[in-house]
Amino acid sequence: MEVIRMGIGSIQSSPVPLSACIGYFDGLHLGHQQLVANAIAAAKDHHCQSALITFDPDPWAVLKDLQDIDHLTTMAERIELGAKLGIEKWIILEFSKELAALTPEAFLNQILIPLNLHTLVCGFDYHYGCRGQGNVDTLKKQSIFDVKVVAEVDYAGEKISSTRIEKAISEGDMALSEKLLGRPYSLHGSVVRGNHVGTNVLGFPTANLALSDHYVIP
Repeated sequence: MEVIRMGIGSIQSSPVPLSACIGYFDGLHLGHQQLVANAIAAAKDHHCQSALITFDPDPWAVLKDLQDIDHLTTMAERIELGAKLGIEKWIILEFSKELAALTPEAFLNQILIPLNLHTLVCGFDYHYGCRGQGNVDTLKKQSIFDVKVVAEVDYAGEKISSTRIEKAISEGDMALSEKLLGRPYSLHGSVVRGNHVGTNVLGFPTANLALSDHYVIP
């Protein structure tokens, strides 16, 4: 899979039309996977290249001037998951306050149209542009590329979302998090020497993991 980073003023037009889904995709959960599946299906139908458009750093962190936000997955993990799902091109838009300040019209004209999109797949509640003033209805008003909107994906009568998964993990409900992610939740890091609490107190050794990033912790 090809991975490309772009920012305002450095948007690269694809040599072939793209069928792309767009979002932040933390966790690449079952809801996200519906967007990916639709983008890949449209790519096959229209002989396009499948792509995923995402943002880095976390838009929430940039807008709120926050540091060290906990996530379900790192960008590297999302890229690996996306490749397994069949995405051919991973586009990372460098998120900045300048990008966030673009009007919906400017975001469309400066970011989306130059990418050479044939189809853009987004969730029913997708918003873009300054203060989220753009939505699926404003996207559909343009005629440069097709827009496919994916309906809400639910589990047990409630929307599958990264926030819901974070809450489940924080509360120790790993069975629910697995249902929403479509896979067991995982943490990545290095095993390090600890204080032998497992051996001395619990009666069996345990692994001490130095996490490689800021993860949501069960």
